Amino acid sequence: MTDREKKDLLVLVADSEMEYAVSGLLSRRQSLGIRTITFEIKRHLLRDSGCFRNAPEELRSSLKLFRHALVLFDRDGCGKEIWTREQLETDVEERLYHTGWKNHAAAVAIDPELEIWIWSDSPHVDEICGWRFQQQNLRNWLYEEGFIKSGEVKPKNPKKAFQTALRRSQTQFSSHLFHQLAQKVSLERCTDPAFLKFKKTLQIWFSSER
Repeated sequence: MTDREKKDLLVLVADSEMEYAVSGLLSRRQSLGIRTITFEIKRHLLRDSGCFRNAPEELRSSLKLFRHALVLFDRDGCGKEIWTREQLETDVEERLYHTGWKNHAAAVAIDPELEIWIWSDSPHVDEICGWRFQQQNLRNWLYEEGFIKSGEVKPKNPKKAFQTALRRSQTQFSSHLFHQLAQKVSLERCTDPAFLKFKKTLQIWFSSER
């Protein structure tokens, strides 16, 4: 296959929630500041630990099919939680480099988990979590229930906060919720370091100015 026939991007993710989130994000080309790209999203059967430990082997056969590869996984559940986010990413990227991807692959370890990207003060978060008709807004409830402490911006346990909020509003959990959030919430509101790396990497590879 010639380089011209290759797709732009292969994204290896840990689960269906991440798959839906990435799909939603990549549909927002202008908000990300990238050109139109061709991409595929692949789920690793061994979830976060599989993405961390086996990404190079999992992606080896795709070298001739894609120009770039991106690996996303949660720090929680990857099997090496004693490492920092940066250490995890560097380790995966070095192994991808030596597998043949060179500088055309990157890793994003979300600390602690994907749900940290959800929590912003966007009204769309309240809406999608089913809080439209609640007596108090979702952020105030998070403070009241102790999910966010004084001086904090986001819950320390973002997954538990998300799941509890859905139960409270009697909203059924679905991976599709992550797609809705990714499509609606302002990307400028998310200042999580892993998300910023995700966005910056895409801009470097697929700048809309090229």
